[in-house]
Amino acid sequence: MLHTQTRALDYHPHVHQGKPAAAVDAKHQCWRTKQSKKRYLFNHKALAKVFRAKLLAALAAAGLQLPARYPQAWVVDCKAVGSGDKALVYLGRYLYRGVIREEDILACREGQVTFRYREGTSKRVQLRTLPGPQFLWLVLQHVLPKGFRRARNFGFLHPNCKRLIALVQLLLKCVPAAAWIKPRPPILCPCCGAVMKIVRTRMASPINGVPSIPLAARGAH
Repeated sequence: MLHTQTRALDYHPHVHQGKPAAAVDAKHQCWRTKQSKKRYLFNHKALAKVFRAKLLAALAAAGLQLPARYPQAWVVDCKAVGSGDKALVYLGRYLYRGVIREEDILACREGQVTFRYREGTSKRVQLRTLPGPQFLWLVLQHVLPKGFRRARNFGFLHPNCKRLIALVQLLLKCVPAAAWIKPRPPILCPCCGAVMKIVRTRMASPINGVPSIPLAARGAH
C-alpha cells in the first residue's frame, strides 16, 4: 500500500507491505510456514537491498529515469504483527478515510486553517496552523496522479485468484465464510412515508428518438 503523508500531512512517500509469512509450495502442493521455534523469516537489511535493486531494475526496464540525487539508503522497518488484524485496521484508515478527517479541521479563520494530529512518538495531540493555500497544497499533494493505485494485492490475496484461494482453503482445511450482502433500504413514498413496491423499471435508450424499453418500474404502495 502506498502511503504518502505523515501524521502532520507532510509529504513522506513510503510503502507498506503485509506478508503472511507462509506460502503454497507449488511443487509439493502443501502449505509452508516459517519454523515456530525460531520465529524468523528473513533479514530486514538484506530485504532492503534486494527490494531496492529489483525496483530500480524494473524502473530502468520501463525506461523511467530517476533524479540524479535519489537516496542511496532505504529505510526498512519489519515487525511481526501476529494475525495482522490490527495492522490491517491501521492501514485501512489511510486507505479509506482520506488524507484528513473533517472533524480534525478545527478552525478556518482569517485565511488560517488549524487542524489536529496525533504525534507518532509521544502519542500526544498536536495543533498545526497554516495559511489556507498552504493547507490546500498539503492535502492536494497526496492526491495520486491518474492511473496510480494506492493498494494492490498479489498471490492468493488477490481476489481474482479463485483457484489458488480454493487450494489454500483446502490445504488449511478451513470453511470459507459466506458472502455477506448488505440489505438494501426500502424505498419510501416521499408523500406519506409508506414502503413502496417496485412493479416496473424503464431502461433509457441511448439513441435519441427511440422509445425506452419498459422492464419494470416503481409503482404504487
